[in-house]
Amino acid sequence: MSRVLAVVNQKGGVGKTTTAVNLSAALADLGLSVLLVDMDAQGNATTALGIERHSLEQCIYSALVAQISDDDRGPTLAHVSLDTGIHGLKLVPARMDLAAAELELASALAREMVLRRLLAPVRESFDFVLLDSPPSLSLLTVNCLTAADGILIPIQCEYYALEGLSQLLRVVRMVESSLNPSLSLQGVVLTMYDGRTRLSRDVANEVRRHMGAKTYRTPIPRNIRISEAPSHGLPVTRYDPESAGARAYRLLAKEVVQREEAWTGARA
Repeated sequence: MSRVLAVVNQKGGVGKTTTAVNLSAALADLGLSVLLVDMDAQGNATTALGIERHSLEQCIYSALVAQISDDDRGPTLAHVSLDTGIHGLKLVPARMDLAAAELELASALAREMVLRRLLAPVRESFDFVLLDSPPSLSLLTVNCLTAADGILIPIQCEYYALEGLSQLLRVVRMVESSLNPSLSLQGVVLTMYDGRTRLSRDVANEVRRHMGAKTYRTPIPRNIRISEAPSHGLPVTRYDPESAGARAYRLLAKEVVQREEAWTGARA
């Protein structure tokens, strides 16, 4: 099993990067080999795993530019990936210069396929590749969707939770029909859930009503340890393994694996 999942939501502040980082770490803790690719110029997934962006000589942007220019001597994903200190988890980091990739991609041949081509030589080396996409429906996001087997959408349990979801799903359908026929919605993750409040419960019920079985059973709670962990350069599963947030991400990881195994079996 080698699966590429894009963690996508064009809205900011929904727990997208938090989910990408902590789910990656939880999957690695299950004994799986995982590659996390930071495709957001803010580089939050990079710093959340304790990597200092300003000290990086190369990052995902370096590999993208080499792929765009067809430079055989340029860096590949294997060259720019880093060990995270977590067994089984590697990171392709990002810096602010990734923002310039939009301009580079605009004039590239088959510009939507650049990341897919870049991933091709390395994806079979990992059980899971997670792509932390930018909080926008940009060319970088389209590259994530074109490179992925499935998408995972974090949705916060707040007002306007479903706002923009129809637009995102419309883009997903366009990518599926024209660029990536194998792309599918693998699941929706409820984030920032507080079961003590009626608002969270109502939003969770509304998301489940709209998305049905696509909604993962495990909600990610609003938890201070999840918020604190990035400032220590650690996923919450390492920062406080017994916290409610860490337990939730471990349960979510098991659910993701079960769903992927079921999907793979159905396709066989």
